[in-house]
Amino acid sequence: MDTQSPASGGPGRAYSLDPVTLEVLKNSFSTIVDQMAEQILRTCHSFVMYARDFSSALCDHEGNTVMQGSADIAVHVGTLHFTAKAVIEAFGDDIGPGDVFAVNDPYLGGTHFCDVRIVRPIFAGSEIIGYSQSNGHWADIGGSVPGSFDVNAKEHFGEGLRLPPIRIVHRGRYCGDVVRMIVSNTRAPEAAEGDLHAQLEATRIAEIELLRLVAKYGRETVVTAMQEVQDYVERLTRQRVAEMPDGTWETIDFLDYDPANGEGLVPVKVRMTIAGDRIRYDLSGSAEAVATFLNGTFGSSFSGLVTGTKMFFPDLPLNSGFYRVLDVELGPPGTVVNAQWPTAVTGFCSGSYGKVVNAVFELWSHVQPQRAMACCVDIEYLLVGGRDRRTPDGDVFMWYDWMVGGWGGRNGKDGSSATSAVFGVGEAVQPLEGQERLCPVVTTEHQIATDSGGPGRFRGGCGVRKGGVLTAMRGTVMSYCCDRARSITWGIQGGLPSIPHGVWLTRAGGEPRYMGAIFSNVPVGEGDRFTRPSAGGGGLGDPLERDPAAVLEDVIDEYVSVGRARRDYGVIVREIDRELDLFEVDMEATRSERRRIRAERIGWLSEDPEGVAGRFRSGELDVLDLVRQFGVILDWGTGQLLPQTTAQYREMLQRRAVPAWLATEGGAA
Repeated sequence: MDTQSPASGGPGRAYSLDPVTLEVLKNSFSTIVDQMAEQILRTCHSFVMYARDFSSALCDHEGNTVMQGSADIAVHVGTLHFTAKAVIEAFGDDIGPGDVFAVNDPYLGGTHFCDVRIVRPIFAGSEIIGYSQSNGHWADIGGSVPGSFDVNAKEHFGEGLRLPPIRIVHRGRYCGDVVRMIVSNTRAPEAAEGDLHAQLEATRIAEIELLRLVAKYGRETVVTAMQEVQDYVERLTRQRVAEMPDGTWETIDFLDYDPANGEGLVPVKVRMTIAGDRIRYDLSGSAEAVATFLNGTFGSSFSGLVTGTKMFFPDLPLNSGFYRVLDVELGPPGTVVNAQWPTAVTGFCSGSYGKVVNAVFELWSHVQPQRAMACCVDIEYLLVGGRDRRTPDGDVFMWYDWMVGGWGGRNGKDGSSATSAVFGVGEAVQPLEGQERLCPVVTTEHQIATDSGGPGRFRGGCGVRKGGVLTAMRGTVMSYCCDRARSITWGIQGGLPSIPHGVWLTRAGGEPRYMGAIFSNVPVGEGDRFTRPSAGGGGLGDPLERDPAAVLEDVIDEYVSVGRARRDYGVIVREIDRELDLFEVDMEATRSERRRIRAERIGWLSEDPEGVAGRFRSGELDVLDLVRQFGVILDWGTGQLLPQTTAQYREMLQRRAVPAWLATEGGAA
């Protein structure tokens, strides 16, 4: 078997370049892409880009990805080669030295309209040897709401400017008229053009560095290395897959609901088959596209499959060689994972993409139980946009915020807390001071959300709670792109779910109001306050099997409350002195409580849902009692029972939790 280096030699070696040269060039390609990232960080204009919502790639002459950045956004990874190929197909032979192209079209394999890709062909003499590509999330790309996230959009026309492959530099001449047309359709044209120039320069850096390698090693050697690096990844991936057991596994995750069909979870089905050295994914059982913007196109769904798979092969490099091992059947056009023009898709990141990724996590947890991991937090965005009264001319502002959250419990370890979502682990937590300087929104709290980690033998990581107050502004609206208020981040192997997502808005002088996990264009004003939690990860394993000493530590760290220690883990913790962090476990009471929960918990899942909802409305039960013990889902703002959603959610708990509970019924406390 090959080692982890493409330079490994020996009999039967599959590469034509000598081992040292190939290894040096492989690492040189990686350095080039990381140099692109550094260039963007130093020259970008928008706060969103500065917080690392961008990715870079080096592609070969056919558009195949040779290398990606070491801190790239996961969702971009499986799509950048589609973009390069779209440029090649659109322009064919009409590509010359000094040309640069822009594209953001999700229906050509991109992600959403805010992700603008800059693609530069790299010529060695008269021949294209590759393409450099910079993908950056622009803070606004037009559309009907600030930040371009309109949940009411059913078609893309309300989501912003759609860019098919378009030339923005022609034979070295900057097409200022074309760029002005593009950025004039955004709410922050100066920032958009500034980010565009940062991306242009990043792709130019890649061109300079790749041609430097050509000057040193020769064109033929560099081009050969670009191919052999991909071949190496394919060969190594096939070897690793061939070591896995053949078989077929399937699972299902859900979006919260389809606005056109009333309440009821929306299924995303994933079937995985391993046969020899290939992996086949089939998503054809997924629901039709929903009447909001949470749908995904073929590019983002493919990227979700790549992201989920790659997590279980962390030591493998990633380029188009990895993709060659995957056979993907997305199913018929027009589904939530295979949306077609002009279906709205901007919110795919919180919708279909996260569901595909987490479903793949669950499937691979069966194949590689030593790497098992429960469901992780989905990405979420809160956007506040309007006019900033702190500036003389009332400039447009956009407070564009995402939060970290919890990853799922893992085999032998608790999940990571306060970590960027799987969507983009490279994304940074935006500095609050920078946000407050740029926008009239003051953060009032930002802390770990107690009890947000899904209970399990290995607890899900905790999410965070963030709140703020709106200050000197006018003509301002708020939008929120999320999900998992009903299809709550779930556990596996007996583990329990996290907490529902959603925003609470308190008008100046008013009472808190639950806004839900998806809304847009809600007018807000000075003095209004908001708060929102991010979900933690789901738990892994029966929570009644968790070591009471670990639960005690969670209580001391304020990851778990005393009350939830008892309800979720059956651990009776007594407070001695909170100021001194003095608590103790009553072991006898814990053994008794765990026996009681074991005897009753399966029955809780068949209790009358309306009766459970009534106990919630009376204050006897809280939200976590409903989602973790009784499997009942309500409209969290009104307390109204959602019967179809509850039935689907209970089925999920029956499938992911009950078999493991039955297996541990006789276990000791």
